[in-house]
Amino acid sequence: MMEVFVDTSALYAVLDRDDVHHGEAGQTWSALLDDLARGAARCRTHSGVIVEASALVQRRLGMRALRALHDRLLRVVDVTWVDADLHGRALSALLAAGSRDVSLVDWTSFELMRERGLEAAFAFDDDFTAQGFARWQPRSAEATP
Repeated sequence: MMEVFVDTSALYAVLDRDDVHHGEAGQTWSALLDDLARGAARCRTHSGVIVEASALVQRRLGMRALRALHDRLLRVVDVTWVDADLHGRALSALLAAGSRDVSLVDWTSFELMRERGLEAAFAFDDDFTAQGFARWQPRSAEATP
């Protein structure tokens, strides 16, 4: 069974009809739900993503979308709660990188993915591929040349 990391960028794109990735995000989310239902995949995120996505959705899309985020999308995602160790490793990585372009939330995601051996992320943030992670694609899209 494949475990897929779910990023803020994907959650937001599923909810925001005006997001440039909305159509692809909806199709990808639907395929991921199919894989979940068949037991072929699991979804994982961390509490920092939940905080980040909640703040973004609440501010930009409103309370109805925030409810949809929590009641529909996040209900099928396993959450790792960021502890002091994970936070410390992510902060160290951020400071070592010396770049202001990648957030602490993203570094936390990368550290968690490495810790758990996750290879793919449902994300539209290019920082995941820059860190060596694959972008999760539905099986039918993977077979497409």
